[in-house]
Amino acid sequence: MASEPIPAPLVAFAGARPPAPAWFTDALAKAPERTTHQGAGVTIETLAWGERGKPGLLLLHGGSAHADWWSHLAPFFASTHRVVATSWSGMGGTDWRPAYSMDDLMGEMLATLEATGLEEGPVKPLVASHSFGSFPGMAFAAVHGERIGGLITIDSPFLSKEMRAKRDFSRPPSREPRDTLVYDRFEQAIARFRLMPAQTAENLYIVDNIARYSLREVKKADGSSGWTWRFDPFMWSRMTRRDPAEDLAAAKCRLAITWGSRSVLFPDEIKDYVRRQAPAGTFFVEIPEAQHHVLIDQPLALITTMRAVISAWDADDKAR
Repeated sequence: MASEPIPAPLVAFAGARPPAPAWFTDALAKAPERTTHQGAGVTIETLAWGERGKPGLLLLHGGSAHADWWSHLAPFFASTHRVVATSWSGMGGTDWRPAYSMDDLMGEMLATLEATGLEEGPVKPLVASHSFGSFPGMAFAAVHGERIGGLITIDSPFLSKEMRAKRDFSRPPSREPRDTLVYDRFEQAIARFRLMPAQTAENLYIVDNIARYSLREVKKADGSSGWTWRFDPFMWSRMTRRDPAEDLAAAKCRLAITWGSRSVLFPDEIKDYVRRQAPAGTFFVEIPEAQHHVLIDQPLALITTMRAVISAWDADDKAR
């Protein structure tokens, strides 16, 4: 019997914000610097917390997402780091491209490191990446790994070619890409927001904040205003990829591979493969009671995990 579809999580709130705990509202009150810079042929959106000159920490979001997926987490690192979250091309407030490639996305990372002061600290900057963001992140580690001090990936499965072929064969046919729908009202649009891959979520105050930054106002054909999503719906069909498992094995910087204990993307087969493929010295951390969207499911546990990894790497740097 087919499982029931997971309903859109924000319908019941009719556009109102869900109640949120103090730690969350306090974090959002530490508003970032919202800027753009030019790089790799596009205008790139960035959010920044913390002073230039501190150790750098670059945060990379997942597919069809945006930099504000990190806005409730980044302030927890701002007292010790210069923290920057960036939106990939085709997503958030960064320009769209006629075609996309991992080389383009790596170029965006290089431009952001240089433009936002992440390389002005006393040590090489670190990178943390969620989901799809770890594929250009790991490509960067393989090609430009000497520029960074380490990469923390969050629920990003690095599959062998055989695993990818098996996964793709078992998936239903994907529909042809099409323009995103335009909704008449903001409340109507935000009620349609869903997580991909689909999952339930308890921390709806985080989902709501992410959803609000996922929308943009546009003009409809009749001249009235409407709302639609801030990602390029044709991006995936125009993306040239690399082999992420090969990049994992070839990484030239320290790695920490983390995943949610309840993630549908990290069965035991993939955990075992990633452990075999990763370079010696890689950290492996399972985050309890988290599904794929660890940033939503277990934000405080993720902060603790990242702090522990950063502290271990910092101690390693001082011991050298």
